[in-house]
Amino acid sequence: MATITADLTTGFAVELRSGEHVWRADEPAELGGTDTGPNPYELLISAVAACTCITVSMYCQRKGWKLDSVSAKYELDKVHADDCDDCDDDAKGYIDRVRSEIFIEGDFDDAQRERLSGIAQRCPVHKTLDHGVSFTIETIFVG
Repeated sequence: MATITADLTTGFAVELRSGEHVWRADEPAELGGTDTGPNPYELLISAVAACTCITVSMYCQRKGWKLDSVSAKYELDKVHADDCDDCDDDAKGYIDRVRSEIFIEGDFDDAQRERLSGIAQRCPVHKTLDHGVSFTIETIFVG
């Protein structure tokens, strides 16, 4: 189970914590933030990018395949469903679209390359987002 706490500090800057780890989120200056950290959408896709790299690395370790490097580039944008060739036919209005490029370096044969391509698309965070998330939210007013 993952637990994250978030506290608004100054302006739109938010301090995030998980155990001993501390990081920050913010909005860019043009949106009224102070640009002291990535925005929430950047944090979201950074989780998928990190998970992809970790998943490929773990898989190569388990198989005993020599992985020289793995990196990922993820982009998130909003596109109108009518302008999206590879979107669900039932989609309406604007939808979030994620595009990625995954760079895997190593001496792999064709079968290994095909397998790693599939593994890269199956990281747990990607699967969570792809299958949807159920939220239970309790708002507590203090004072």
